[in-house]
Amino acid sequence: MSSTKENIKLARRSFLKMATLSSLAVPMLGRSEVLREASEDELKEAYEGSKKVKSVCTACSVGCGIIAEVQNGVWVRQEIAQDHPVSVGGHCCKGADMIDMVRSHVRLKYPMKKENGEWKRITYEQALDEIGEKLAAYRKENPESVMFLGSAKLSNEQAYYIRKFGAFFGTNNVDHQARI
Repeated sequence: MSSTKENIKLARRSFLKMATLSSLAVPMLGRSEVLREASEDELKEAYEGSKKVKSVCTACSVGCGIIAEVQNGVWVRQEIAQDHPVSVGGHCCKGADMIDMVRSHVRLKYPMKKENGEWKRITYEQALDEIGEKLAAYRKENPESVMFLGSAKLSNEQAYYIRKFGAFFGTNNVDHQARI
């Protein structure tokens, strides 16, 4: 019983410490040195010669609006589309981070295969052939060992086709990416 009281006392104490810190921090944010209007230099184009392209975020099926700034065919910066009818100027954390995912140095850009502990680049034809052969072997041996995942960008009709494909393949293991 005493350990429970100590935990409650510690949790209460931690809460009070955080409440005190936040009550001191909030007035500080109102000070002009902390929050200020952006200058004209900060608001103008960061990349000379770039163009802004209205697009849609592909993280999920909501389709929030983004304005991608593109320079020489490369996505260099993004803004939220304030006038977009779906997102009305909003973004989730995944959408706000899309540019980082696209520009990541660890992003997979072509088919890879691990051979002798090393990753090597292969052609799309080789990748599709090998995947097809493996799927055929799994289907023959045990179709329940395979799972099909849908995409958050699919329509109801496309999701239906994936479900049907799974059934014809011989498995009920079908799920949706957004749920995982």
